[in-house]
Amino acid sequence: MRLTTKGRYAVTAMLDLAYHSPSRPVTLTDIATRQTISLSYLEQLFARLRKAGMVKGVRGPGGGYKLSRDSSQINIADIIEAVDEQVDSTKCGGEGNCQNNQPCLTHDLWMGLSDQIRSYLKGISLGSLLEQDMVSEVARRQDMDMEKVIDLPVTLQEKITA
Repeated sequence: MRLTTKGRYAVTAMLDLAYHSPSRPVTLTDIATRQTISLSYLEQLFARLRKAGMVKGVRGPGGGYKLSRDSSQINIADIIEAVDEQVDSTKCGGEGNCQNNQPCLTHDLWMGLSDQIRSYLKGISLGSLLEQDMVSEVARRQDMDMEKVIDLPVTLQEKITA
């Protein structure tokens, strides 16, 4: 199974949002800075996440994004699927046409693995990840690193974030 950056970035951005949005909406610029993800790429991902009903935008000063439901109700598999990423270990995309339009010898094996991975990711919510000490430690470190960047002169900030 190969998970592309699209799925990885979507999960990372959603976890960042879940960590920071209980107190206020979070801008994509803040997520992009903390997670070193391209802002334009995040905009594309969040358009899909919004369409899937996982996030909602808050307009105006102090606006940004918030989760549309409690973090315990959003699982990792749903985030990955919302950005059109497939959890699939087969060569045929689960179609069963891997060898001359027929299932290959190991088709059921790879289908079973895909099902196990999907089940595993469905069993993990953003809320359960937020409860992990390591997640909180990393998020606090990223916040401190971001504060250091904010304190730098504007010209130096531009060089760092470019």
